[in-house]
Amino acid sequence: MEFAGVVLATPTSASSNPRFRVGDRVFGATQGAYATHVLVPEAALLPIPEGWTFEDAAGLFVTAPTAYGGLVHRAHVRAGDWVLVHAAAGGVGLAAVQVAKAKGATVIAAAGSERKRRIARDVFGADFAVDYRDRNWPEQVKQLCAAHRTGNGCAGVDIVFDPVGLIEQSLKCVAWNARLLVVGFAAGTIERVALNRVLLKNVSLVGLHWGQYAHFEPETVDTVWRGIFELVARGRFRGTVFADERFVGLESVPRALRALAGRETWGKVVVRVKDDDDNDGGRASRL
Repeated sequence: MEFAGVVLATPTSASSNPRFRVGDRVFGATQGAYATHVLVPEAALLPIPEGWTFEDAAGLFVTAPTAYGGLVHRAHVRAGDWVLVHAAAGGVGLAAVQVAKAKGATVIAAAGSERKRRIARDVFGADFAVDYRDRNWPEQVKQLCAAHRTGNGCAGVDIVFDPVGLIEQSLKCVAWNARLLVVGFAAGTIERVALNRVLLKNVSLVGLHWGQYAHFEPETVDTVWRGIFELVARGRFRGTVFADERFVGLESVPRALRALAGRETWGKVVVRVKDDDDNDGGRASRL
């Protein structure tokens, strides 16, 4: 769905007033992005940030606003908060790590391998990391909070960013007045939450369906993107392209999908549709 590329043509009717011109570098989303050419409504396009490559921008359209919209507009992250990010080495997770850090929060990254935890911590700035395959991870989160923070919140985190489906377990390691953000169910199971825990810790369960904002709150979409571009301009948000292996040409899509299915990757896996010498001459599609 996601892609980045160069505008080749715009509407030609006399009444049209296109926002983009031929040659503009853009990113966006459309069905059928595994292609050399795509047809896209202007509303689904944004300009590639200055200094960003096509690969960087190809994975930006969904991940960045999901993270920013969730943390800033739904969970109201603020300086001093402690944020637990699940699947922290995925594309959405690494975006969430960056947004939380940019807003002054302390971040605990939860990921399933040492390599992924190292990426989230050492490359993208998470403060701590835990392995959520370890059944004892909620206790580890509580221990980190007890050791490194003071006050009423020392018993746990203030915000949980969860695209996996780990809300029930996360309730074991949250502070009073915590906000738990339901982003998705990548683990495959839709949870049933014990509401007595929600009551006893005075917490909020908040959902985020970013794809529906264009229908119900288009003004929020604009606000979120302004916030994201501000972070980019300040150098607080960067691309999350998987860099351990390169995928070039549409024939590499099956190999890239196998890497994703095998959980071998981190960040955003991007296929470069054309392998031009000039980095501005190709096009990228995000898996």
